[in-house]
Formats: sequence, C-alpha cells, structure tokens
Amino acid sequence: QVQLVESGGGLVQAGGSLRLSCAASGSIVSIGAMGWYRQAPGKQRELVADITRGGTTNIVDSVAGRFTISRDNAKNTVYLQMNSLKPEDTAVYYCTMNVLAPPGRAYVDYWGQGTQVTVSL
Repeated sequence: QVQLVESGGGLVQAGGSLRLSCAASGSIVSIGAMGWYRQAPGKQRELVADITRGGTTNIVDSVAGRFTISRDNAKNTVYLQMNSLKPEDTAVYYCTMNVLAPPGRAYVDYWGQGTQVTVSL
C-alpha cells in the first residue's frame, strides 16, 4: 500500500510564502511524474505544476514566476514553493504521484489527502 502525506499548508497574508511537502511511503519500486493540484470552493480541481522523474517541470500560467516545483527522488518527496501568494491562491492543495508498486507491472496514480492554503488580504 502506498500513502502520500502532505504538510506545510496554513494561513498566510497576501505577499507571503509557504512551502508544501508531500512524501510517499509504503511499497514503492519507482515513482514517475509528481504533481500538485488545487481546488478552490465551488471550482474544479486544477493542475498547478508537475515534474518528471528527470526534473522537467511544467507550471501553469496563473502561478508561473511565483511557484516552483521540485522533487527529491531519494526521499520520494515533492515540494511546492509558493511565493508572492495572492488571495486567489486560496484552495485545498493535493499532491499526486505516478507510482510503480510491487510486483511492478503498472504505474498507478496516488493522491494525498489535501492541505488547506488560505491567503488573506
């Protein structure tokens, strides 16, 4: 069984910063792509950023220049550094990983439980 545990959310004033972390644990053979999504109240879940195993990143336009995604393959962890936060960044943030678990036949997407990020004026 694979579990993703997120941390780092909270309440911050506009212009502030937060760093989200998501660590995978359990029986893991390999992890491919990792990513962060967010869901604001009344809205659909949307991609924020993702990163390949080799480190190639994709950042959506709405957070480009403010958010950075990175990963530590040795720790099975993905990070989201969020700077210059705006009230419209308020949402529940979810991490996701494409994981190859024993017996190693197929990669499966796993999701974290979500962490709340609230940006006040």
